[in-house]
Amino acid sequence: MTSKQSSNKNLEGLIKPYGGELINLMTSDQEAKELKKNSFKTLNCSDRNACDIELLLIGAFSPLNGFMSEKNYNSVVKQNRLESGLLFGLPIVMDTDREDINPGDSVLLNYKDQELAFLQVEEKWTPDKVIEAKFCYGTTSLEHPAVRMISMERKKYYLGGSIQGLELPKRVFTCQTPAQVRDNLPSGEDVVAFQCRNPIHRAHYELFTRALEAKNVSQNGVVLVHPTCGPTQEDDIPGSVRFQTYEKLASEVNNPKIKWSYLPYSMHMAGPREALQHMIIRRNYGCTHFIIGRDMAGCKSSLSGGDFYGPYDAQNFANECCEELGMQTVPSLNLVFTEEEGYVTADYAKEKGLHIKKLSGTEFRKMLRSGEEIPEWFAFKSVVEVLRAA
Repeated sequence: MTSKQSSNKNLEGLIKPYGGELINLMTSDQEAKELKKNSFKTLNCSDRNACDIELLLIGAFSPLNGFMSEKNYNSVVKQNRLESGLLFGLPIVMDTDREDINPGDSVLLNYKDQELAFLQVEEKWTPDKVIEAKFCYGTTSLEHPAVRMISMERKKYYLGGSIQGLELPKRVFTCQTPAQVRDNLPSGEDVVAFQCRNPIHRAHYELFTRALEAKNVSQNGVVLVHPTCGPTQEDDIPGSVRFQTYEKLASEVNNPKIKWSYLPYSMHMAGPREALQHMIIRRNYGCTHFIIGRDMAGCKSSLSGGDFYGPYDAQNFANECCEELGMQTVPSLNLVFTEEEGYVTADYAKEKGLHIKKLSGTEFRKMLRSGEEIPEWFAFKSVVEVLRAA
């Protein structure tokens, strides 16, 4: 086997979904009618709930076939594993304050006037959110966005049980299912996943196109550009705008080695745990490799500005899980823009004494607001137009 070959494919030419089977929880029209004939209660869902429901229904969270039981929840919280022993990054649960919803109930999950799914409630419990925060996010501080979310947004009770899908959330951006993405991937080749929660900039493009040159990626491998477009940190640009920047660039770039899709995932900024979660999801979409960079899914204290995770915590944890997951990582190159040679690695720039040009995110947003010209080495002109129009 050469350095440009990979061995993690199955006989059908694509990597198997995690757990061996791609879960599909959508019902037929006739099955949906039958479900609605029975007695049920209704529960309105948040944006985050809707993302979890969609990812369960389409198999992105395979091998899950519903919201976690209390035992699975506790196992994932404390050991990042399901009871079966399979790795899993973060708990997937439905939350409520309702006292009248109990085990044995059939609950219709509504989202913005849509009937998404029926939940057959099998368990209801009061979680220890302090333990959940400490184990999943490494802190109990409300300065962490996910700790704040589970403490102040998520309700008192968690519900576990199987779900049956009626329809997927209607979004301004089309999110292909894992099955649809897999249908568009090359058989027998590596598929490198690129995850991002921000609008696309030129450095992103340089990063994921160069990832295909990595020694552990097959010669004819492709990259799946798969940004998350669900809720994230409060100060992030909305998903409805982020996706437009990718659409704009995708329409301009004619490169058969780049596949484009969107993920209706709700970010937790959980560092190492989030890295694991993203890798499992991308395996279900048919990816064999995952680009993971410095401080992936990291976040800072809203008071001190200090980092909650070390710069390589997520990368190191992902590498520990790789063999068991049957995936490989592709280190995110630390690229910088130089006056002399354009984008190169930071080490190369230092070695050659090249002049590095920098523009911080804060400076970029300030220039956007003031109407200043954004240098094209930092952001594509068409992407800047999308952001300004928003």
